[in-house]
Amino acid sequence: MSHVRVGPRAVMRSVAFLTAGVLAVPALAGCTSEDPAGKPLAEQDVAAAARARIADGGTLRWAVDSVPETLNAFQSDADATTTRVAQAVLPSMYRMDETGSPRRNPDYLESAKVVETEPKQVVVYKLNQQAVWSDGREIGAADFAAQWRALSGKDTAYWTARNAGYDRIEKIERGASDLEVRVTFSRPYADWKSLFTPLYPKEVMGTPDAFNDGARRTLKVTAGPFAVEKVDTKADELVLTGNPRWWGEPAKLDKIVLRSVPRDERVSELIAGELDLAEIDPDTAEQVAQAAGPRDAGTGTPLMGPDGTPAPGSGGSALPGPQGRSAAEALRSWAIANGSDEEAAEEETLAREKRRKAEAKQERRRKALSGFEVRKSLEPAYTQLALNGADGPLADERVRRAVARALDREKLAEAVLKPLGLPAEPVGSHLALSGQPVYADGSGALGEQDAKEARALLADAGWVPGGPVKKTEDGEEAAGAEKSEDDEDGKKSDGDDDGTYIVGEDDKNADGEDEKGKDGTDQESGEKHSSGKNTAQGGAPGAYAPKGTAAPAGAAAAPVAKDGKALTLRFVLPSGPGSRALRTVADRISDMLEKIGIGTEITKVPDESYFKDHVASGEYDLALYSWPASAFPATDARPIYAKPVPAADGSLNVAQNYTRVGTDQVDQLFDQAMGTLDQDKARDLLRKADSRIWAAAGSIPLYQRPQLVAARENLANAGAFGFETPVYEDMGFLKKGARGAEAPASPSS
Repeated sequence: MSHVRVGPRAVMRSVAFLTAGVLAVPALAGCTSEDPAGKPLAEQDVAAAARARIADGGTLRWAVDSVPETLNAFQSDADATTTRVAQAVLPSMYRMDETGSPRRNPDYLESAKVVETEPKQVVVYKLNQQAVWSDGREIGAADFAAQWRALSGKDTAYWTARNAGYDRIEKIERGASDLEVRVTFSRPYADWKSLFTPLYPKEVMGTPDAFNDGARRTLKVTAGPFAVEKVDTKADELVLTGNPRWWGEPAKLDKIVLRSVPRDERVSELIAGELDLAEIDPDTAEQVAQAAGPRDAGTGTPLMGPDGTPAPGSGGSALPGPQGRSAAEALRSWAIANGSDEEAAEEETLAREKRRKAEAKQERRRKALSGFEVRKSLEPAYTQLALNGADGPLADERVRRAVARALDREKLAEAVLKPLGLPAEPVGSHLALSGQPVYADGSGALGEQDAKEARALLADAGWVPGGPVKKTEDGEEAAGAEKSEDDEDGKKSDGDDDGTYIVGEDDKNADGEDEKGKDGTDQESGEKHSSGKNTAQGGAPGAYAPKGTAAPAGAAAAPVAKDGKALTLRFVLPSGPGSRALRTVADRISDMLEKIGIGTEITKVPDESYFKDHVASGEYDLALYSWPASAFPATDARPIYAKPVPAADGSLNVAQNYTRVGTDQVDQLFDQAMGTLDQDKARDLLRKADSRIWAAAGSIPLYQRPQLVAARENLANAGAFGFETPVYEDMGFLKKGARGAEAPASPSS
């Protein structure tokens, strides 16, 4: 997210409606002997260290996007910081491992098993006998039951954001002892491991008032290695301190301070020494990498960039300043120094002082950043192109498929990830990422990039170069513009080029001037864009090529039109400083679409209104945003791809399906996967669902999001976590002289 990271577990699941054609789906890759899930494309990067090498004490200052509005993760305004706090202070029955799969958390759970399937599914949890709340009470069945009642959806007085899974529970009972919890389901539920993580105490879940308001700004009772000390909205920070009743490995840190720092201000806070850990953008990562990397002994120039390649200016190139001045500049300086031009000498003195101060400031900045390093991985989230199928041209599945077939997803992934030195592979699934058990590349149901096939799909939908489809004398459909009055008189209209290919003429405005600068810069916004017009390298604007001459390779196709209207799609993007990568991707997508005759109208809107006022409300044709990958896609992905249904008031209930594209077949496959306890069968059903989602072309996964984190060099077990849930008690600062630390033992499965 970062732009727009909406957790699929943050909104209530819903059922649905909207028409979409039924398409044949080719055989899945999962039928081969080779496991298509593969491995994670990138490992986590957290400077793993054994606890023995970490000093006791210290405060970790960690930048976050916001101080949360609520500490109740089951409310609609919960955010990523809410989740981070819950992970540190509350029980979790299962944690995510390096492949994004759930693993039993031994600090809370000795075992959990399905003990009966007939007549009903029964799961028995055996809790760690040392597990207690911070008030000394044992964690037990009463807490499980209170959370179930609050989240079951039966009592509307609870302002819950979701009830997935909890609505399938029939009853919760004490087992053979106080440490056993027996959960009986009314219907089979494959994703039962997703439940009770996090687990809140009965004091929070026991009444609607406590649930709705009691846990928004404080959590009086917790059960993790840390506890909430305070939420300071004035200072924009949340402070966690060690929990004295914690029974597991004691936390190495005394405090974790989660500070709300805007992304574009984080580099300044790092330089000022106010942060130890911060997720950063590529520009900041480059600055940190250059400051921390090796430098040329003579000039001080960084030798390496963030991707391990030679940094700009390295390799002997001269920098501005004394080392980089030319002989002419040196001669002029000598003349000025000898009094040949007193006024110029004064200017030179001022310029030197200004340059000296700038160099000193740059050196202080470099020294401040040299204590940090960039830790990088891939987030458990992917960026997609969303196509709004509610109305307009994209309501036609053929047009959506044409858009999808025009995209070179490999080039889009490379544009974002290759400069960062991260694996640049396009994502092949809507429901999982490489390394997760459900993952398989289902994009074959849509087909590979093929501009010719994309144009054929457009033509089949009536969008053709030159205008509307008209009938020829023999009844065949042909493309061509409708005749103007001049045509009726035998005169050639302005739009009739007699088959001649005209280079560059479309770049002129009404005054005959270029609408973009000589370097392709938009004169209004100052941003560079590909014109997408037919400009030949070295050719003069308006130059004519002989009739029948092929257009230059990669040139834009003639715009397609239907019923007198050109096919132009509204492409809505966020305008904030952290969204540059999205805008780069959008520009490339626009160029790819222009090559099949589709135009785009890019609209940049403020970050705060981008999702709510445009994506969620359906005010777009094309949009870019991200979804996190889930270990439980049958539950969490269903509301994202379910068919929208009409609500009682006549509106369309889309749940989280902001593309408004869905099919009955996909819904049925999700329901079947959610209701089977056979993991292999559930996996195959989800892979089939993914293939059908690809075929409907409502959303096109592009690339896994980069995860770039600036971390103080001596900070261990923190950084780019990848799929894994952070282990908060193991975070800390290395003892003096502790380097090349050994990794801690893996958590129990």
